[in-house]
Amino acid sequence: MDTKNVWKFIFEMAQLRRIKHEGWRLAGVDQPESVAEHSLRAAQIAYLLACLENYPDPAEVAAIAVFHDMEECRIGDIHRVASRYASADKERCAREQTAPLGEAGERILGLWLQDERKDTTAGIIAKDADYLDMAAMAKEYLERGYDSAQDWIDNVSKALRTGSAKALIADLKQTESHEWWQGLKKLK
Repeated sequence: MDTKNVWKFIFEMAQLRRIKHEGWRLAGVDQPESVAEHSLRAAQIAYLLACLENYPDPAEVAAIAVFHDMEECRIGDIHRVASRYASADKERCAREQTAPLGEAGERILGLWLQDERKDTTAGIIAKDADYLDMAAMAKEYLERGYDSAQDWIDNVSKALRTGSAKALIADLKQTESHEWWQGLKKLK
């Protein structure tokens, strides 16, 4: 394999830092998180969710989440409303992105396809992790006063497939995003 192609892929993936999650603009969010930020937390959730689901290879599920939006480097983030009118051949894009990488590219494409098709246990868990990150982000935006972000939590609640994800979304509704540090701050 030409290692220059590896660097091209790495630099292309860096575009995800610059692409914003456009759907949040519908809720009035002026500066939504980047797709890269979303992918990182989705991968972290994927690993945890795989453990909760007793999946034997949590790293596989996390890897699926790492690459699940890679085609957005080339086509951008097309939110659900826009996708009613504009379409992109996401699979063609993913295939063209990974083809120059040889066997590594085939493996990355295989991970991407599991998320896209949701036809394997790992793919289903990864998609639930993707949705859970969207719900967590919605919770954060909701707490900042973007009331229409509640719609994401409601829709995610209906789409989740794993038992652990359903339990997590129920708890999310009862948890504030800032609770994690409560009790950690000590006065001397």
